[in-house]
Amino acid sequence: MSIGYDPESPPEGTQPHFPPLLRGVEVPAGVDPFDKAVADAGADRAEVGDLYWSADDDVMRAAIVLGPEETLADALPVLFAVANGFNDCLGALAPPEVGLLHAWPDGIKVNGAHCGVFQVAASTGDAAEVPEWLVIGMALALTSHVSDPGYQLDTTALAEEGCGHLSRIRLLESWSRHMLVWINRWQDDGTRPVFEAWLARAEGRGEDGFVGLDEHGGLLRKAGDTVTVSPLAEALAKPRRWPLESTK
Repeated sequence: MSIGYDPESPPEGTQPHFPPLLRGVEVPAGVDPFDKAVADAGADRAEVGDLYWSADDDVMRAAIVLGPEETLADALPVLFAVANGFNDCLGALAPPEVGLLHAWPDGIKVNGAHCGVFQVAASTGDAAEVPEWLVIGMALALTSHVSDPGYQLDTTALAEEGCGHLSRIRLLESWSRHMLVWINRWQDDGTRPVFEAWLARAEGRGEDGFVGLDEHGGLLRKAGDTVTVSPLAEALAKPRRWPLESTK
């Protein structure tokens, strides 16, 4: 038996209810909310706090528009706050045997298999500039996109992991609330508590020299006395798409 936030899917056409600081923007089925949010932000048609979402059933796609007041390098770590929000969301709604891992920098794994990605775009690619806007998107597989998921062990969907009772609407609502909590904590307390929570569920920590994150969210690896860093801005320069073209 599992206890879910709402084991029965809301009626068709139900709109998600977001916290007061966020404004829901529904996009038509088949339109990627991340692409729409980036286009609207770039054309000055979006506002800070706009949360774009899609009515597609197989993949939960959403994107939030943010207005950084710091350089891109200092703003990008908010991605980990957004990821922590989803971690808390799934922890509250999913059965206890469902395990989530963060795969640096943008991967979502459920029970050891790829289940989605986060996406990031900004008005500038210069890490030293202050972006006019920053968009963080998420694509999460609700149902499998392959004909026989049992033969593709590195990719999964929530329905394949005992979460078929979780509706897209309730996931969006829960994620939005938990995400705001973590963004507020990031703004009030800095990156340290955000990074610590993210690292607690980081895939591969302690393996292959993975020792942590630098102050900007870059991946730190240690080999002997040498520590190398993979910058977060470089890793996120090209947003990934779901389904992934390749997994590793």
